[in-house]
Amino acid sequence: MTSEGLSRFHAFRRSRRPAAIVSVALFGFLAFSAAALLTAPAHAQSPAGPAPRVLEVPIDGVIQPFLADFVDEALAQAATDHASLVVLTLNTPGGLDTSMRDIIQHIISSPVPVAAYVSPSGSRAASAGFYILLSADVAAMAPGTDTGASSPIFLIGGTAAQVDETLKKKAMNEAAAYLRSISGKRSRNVDLAEKAVTEAKAFSDSEALSGKLIDLVAANTADLLAKLDGRTVTRFDGSSITLHLQGAVTSKYEESNKQKFLGWVAQPDIMFILLIVGLIGLYVEFTHPGLIFPGAVGGVAILLFLVGSQVVPINLFAILLIAAAVALFAIEAKVTSHGLLALAGVVAMLAGAMVLIRSPITGAGVSLAVALGFTLPFALLAVMVMRLAMRTFAMKQTMGTHELVGQTGEVREQVDGTGMVFVGGELWRARAAARIPLGSKVTVVRVDGLTLEVAPEQPEVETHVATHS
Repeated sequence: MTSEGLSRFHAFRRSRRPAAIVSVALFGFLAFSAAALLTAPAHAQSPAGPAPRVLEVPIDGVIQPFLADFVDEALAQAATDHASLVVLTLNTPGGLDTSMRDIIQHIISSPVPVAAYVSPSGSRAASAGFYILLSADVAAMAPGTDTGASSPIFLIGGTAAQVDETLKKKAMNEAAAYLRSISGKRSRNVDLAEKAVTEAKAFSDSEALSGKLIDLVAANTADLLAKLDGRTVTRFDGSSITLHLQGAVTSKYEESNKQKFLGWVAQPDIMFILLIVGLIGLYVEFTHPGLIFPGAVGGVAILLFLVGSQVVPINLFAILLIAAAVALFAIEAKVTSHGLLALAGVVAMLAGAMVLIRSPITGAGVSLAVALGFTLPFALLAVMVMRLAMRTFAMKQTMGTHELVGQTGEVREQVDGTGMVFVGGELWRARAAARIPLGSKVTVVRVDGLTLEVAPEQPEVETHVATHS
């Protein structure tokens, strides 16, 4: 090879060196990537999808209609968001049967699997809460919790009431049948569950697990999701679904301001207080027209009571008893009964307070302390206000226009057909059969609306002579 050719060869090699380096680097990168893919875990071989979503819904306190609406809305939201699981955290002493059944119906029909979880430790799912626990796709409890004690009871003002034996047996049998139907479909221990109704039996978390009433015990929500990941559960309709919860994003469904407000208004004690405040305000306004403020406060309180009555069932008979009590207090102010009518009114109002909430159970009635604390002051106030009103009315009648007849006055504007006279501290339009000059004394003969018929006052001497003639 000539020197010129050798120079061209070396130049060619120098020009290809960067390309060769790039080729070697690219080959090495591809080889490393292929090795990484071959040795990677199976779940990393597919594109990453969205993280599963879990909606946590707290059921805390007495189960009432507003709480049932809250749970219904949460389940609907979970379906809209395509959540993987709904966790109902239970801490309840029980509640109204109608609200409990509403919640259970929505759990059964929910397209999203539902886990009922008695949590945190120290909580309970008693009475109606036990039914909700057994109706869920997954039933779980935290350590140190209890459930059961689901015998139907009738409480009035938070105190157990005796009912007819036939009615009691009827309620017991129906409650047991309902529990058998939902626990049987969930393949839970029907016989043991029924004892919670027939024998009011309660179960700790370990007893419920060993008795096959629940599916598992979990320390907290994270532990619950970890234990449910990959688990296949059977829905109420018999279909099966496998839960994939690894890396799940958990969010808590919060009550809206409306639900918080309804929850406050729907408390039986608050409702009774609103009713009494409303009655006091309207009572004062009717007996003392024109004050405005008592009537406005009373009207607002009654409206709030009516809002609460749309959430909690009200006993109309209780409203009649309270209305009768108000009437008795008013009559007591007019009739001398030595307090008997007022006492009857107090008894009627207390009875109305005790049965104000229709079918109250598990402490959902008006407490006796609140009933007494507002009934007795209301009775005293009602009687006092009515007596003041009657006294004021009597004073107005005493100072009425008919009392002007026979009184004397002075002509302030000459009466020539009509004129003005000063009688009883006020100026009045007056008329007379004859002309009466300014400054003359007159006597009121008759009152015609707001016009006085007057006559000249007779001289004192003439009256004296006529008396002794």
